[in-house]
Amino acid sequence: MRTTFGLRPDMSVEPIPLEAAVQALRFVLPLDAPADVQLSRFFREHPALGQRDRAFIAELVFGVLRHLRSLEAACGKSTPRLLAIAWLARIQGWTLRQFEPLLRAPELEQVPVIKSLQLAEQPLAVQWDLPDWLADKLLARHGEAGAARLAQALRQPAPLDLRVNTQLTSRDAALEALRTEGLRVTPTPYSPTGIRVEGKPAIQHSPVFMSGQVEVQDEGSQLLGWLLAPRRGEMVVDFCAGSGGKTLALGAMMHSTGRLYAFDVSEKRLSRLKPRLKRSGLSNITPQWITSENDTRIKRLAGKIDRVLVDAPCSGLGTLRRNPDLKVRQNERSVAELSIKQAHILASAARLVKHGGRLVYATCSLLEEENEHVVQAFLAQQGEFHLRPASEVLAEQGIALDTGPFLKLNPAEHGTDGFFAAVLERT
Repeated sequence: MRTTFGLRPDMSVEPIPLEAAVQALRFVLPLDAPADVQLSRFFREHPALGQRDRAFIAELVFGVLRHLRSLEAACGKSTPRLLAIAWLARIQGWTLRQFEPLLRAPELEQVPVIKSLQLAEQPLAVQWDLPDWLADKLLARHGEAGAARLAQALRQPAPLDLRVNTQLTSRDAALEALRTEGLRVTPTPYSPTGIRVEGKPAIQHSPVFMSGQVEVQDEGSQLLGWLLAPRRGEMVVDFCAGSGGKTLALGAMMHSTGRLYAFDVSEKRLSRLKPRLKRSGLSNITPQWITSENDTRIKRLAGKIDRVLVDAPCSGLGTLRRNPDLKVRQNERSVAELSIKQAHILASAARLVKHGGRLVYATCSLLEEENEHVVQAFLAQQGEFHLRPASEVLAEQGIALDTGPFLKLNPAEHGTDGFFAAVLERT
């Protein structure tokens, strides 16, 4: 979707913070830290920027990151300034007239050259704005047409999805309340507790959000809770809880009964759960910081837990709509290192599961190395666990979604982030 920055309908020039946007892009582009973290830091260091300017800068920075490979090809010798100009010219469709008040003659002469690149003549990885290694993996798995659709979907900004806190309200009531606030909302197609919001409203200021009736959570992430399907009064562990989005979903599914442990090796991430927990009204959640997957707290709970969710640390390549910098920040070596870590975490979490219990292994990755290969190796070593078809478990919850034995979601087919999950039960 093209922005309205640049020219008003009467074709008069509307000032835009191009120089500030180029500064922000220069600040982010080393990509030695997550792009959203770096951009937030840039905004803190430039408090005079207004809300409209920040919106333009954020759109430009993330737009460049989404299309980085093809923009670099169009620029030739690329700089942050040229990349910003290329994004405006090629992706936003700016004309020379829109550029005239902002660029000097040498730069203006480059605009037609930048626009002239024929993307169809470029290698597939450039067409798809992916590194060669990742393009090769998607091509091998999905074929050229499927990989092209997936790459296109991964370049689009993600919608805003909310999860209804059923401890406090129903989805119908939440939809009505949000519409009363002027938001354009619809039920998500798969998650029974999901709401999709049109546009980019400041949801944190919504009374419905502030009262704990809804939380921000991608629909794909919500479905992991329905695969675990915890019941009232059970003992449940969210093994890699992070800031607790899935923990809160599980707590509501348990109707705030039983005991739900939220484990994580990052005390900082867990600290973000506390205000969310207070807002949720749930009383069955116990956040616990652990030193590693072999922490003594885990050993004490061995064989006692009904259900364990392992949303394992992963490459995050299924979230490129939100985190396009991961295309550059991840590589084949980092994925190989993660797959080893994932295997250790899964084996450790499995020790918690009681006989007859359920273990759900999940990632937000699109790669077999982090997904099927990890699960298959685990099953080959753990004779007590067997794979339960994900579609069968979802059908029990009234969710008609069949992606085969595993849950495999991607934005091209399902409109969610890319997710993988396997349901493993201990016999």
